[in-house]
Amino acid sequence: MIDLGAGIGYPGAMNLRSVLTLLLSAALFFVPALARAEMKVAVVDVQRAVMQTEDGLRAQATLKKLFDAKQVELDRKQVELGKQKEDIDKQAKVLSKEALQKRIDDWQKQMVELQSVFVQYNQELQKKQKELTDPIIEKVLGIVKQLAAREGIDLIVDRPMVAYVRTDLDLTDKCIQMYNGGAAPAPAPAPAPAPQK
Repeated sequence: MIDLGAGIGYPGAMNLRSVLTLLLSAALFFVPALARAEMKVAVVDVQRAVMQTEDGLRAQATLKKLFDAKQVELDRKQVELGKQKEDIDKQAKVLSKEALQKRIDDWQKQMVELQSVFVQYNQELQKKQKELTDPIIEKVLGIVKQLAAREGIDLIVDRPMVAYVRTDLDLTDKCIQMYNGGAAPAPAPAPAPAPQK
């Protein structure tokens, strides 16, 4: 019996080479056929679509109210701390070292607390934004799928990922119109909680 893979170093190497050759030949045969097949591609700016729907505009207004209220509170506290800092600087020459250090420590503590409040507010706003926009995103993506099926589109790419696209291939405005016109599919129901044992 002759081992065709003996010269290569392991039995079956010829079989692997044969399979690879066969796959390469098939690929070379099918690539021109794939190149001739028309692939229909479009883009959608999902972020813009979400934010320009009626629901998206309402969500933005709600977030702006929340943000503005929190910002007023942060600005007030920051102004207050600015005045304290000026006062500390003015009294630096008349206060004892211990008294000055105590005021500086207290001011720094308040600054750290303010930064902590800022981070907390930011997290709250992000959570609220997610809560308000996730259902809108889900509906917009449902419309994207509808458009792809209806218009025979093979691939829809998020617009910010594309360096250039013809304007007639951008489906963003159509998505917004369909959403506002009530063509958005209902979001999928949330999975039922697992029974507790």
